[in-house]
Amino acid sequence: MTQSPSTATGSEAAAVSSGRTGGATPARLADDTGQGKTTIASGVVQKIAGIAARDVSGVYSMGGGVSRAFGAIRERIPGGSGTSQAAGVQVEVGEKQAAIDLDIVVEYGAGIVELARAVRRNVIAAVEQMTGLEVIEVNIAVNDIHMPGDDTGDDEQPSTQPTTRVE
Repeated sequence: MTQSPSTATGSEAAAVSSGRTGGATPARLADDTGQGKTTIASGVVQKIAGIAARDVSGVYSMGGGVSRAFGAIRERIPGGSGTSQAAGVQVEVGEKQAAIDLDIVVEYGAGIVELARAVRRNVIAAVEQMTGLEVIEVNIAVNDIHMPGDDTGDDEQPSTQPTTRVE
């Protein structure tokens, strides 16, 4: 099943398409040599992008309201997987390129434009270095701002204790 260089493009597409049959996650043909093929699942790209985005100072969490709610529930389940590294990350992976969409919550006081640039740079560098994919775009949606003192969830605040502004 060795391919000549002139037919590699058409056969690469067939290899990727055949990897998608049977409900498998989309995969990318990263390396096609006479000694074998390497594919990278889109879930791997999702995790890399999620971890790289969280590494930037000023990113409080990832995901929209619904995905964060499911993440909070998942953390409380004994034996659960905890926080998903892919929460708030959607990817489209082709044979040679990837597009990434991120939903983030920023810390109050962080400059959103500068933070978005830093996240974009970090995600692109991590994905390209680890996978060899060219990242063609990273779209960032800021869904919320985390305020200092908001660390307790709404359902965890005791209703019997009055809230005071000063002591």
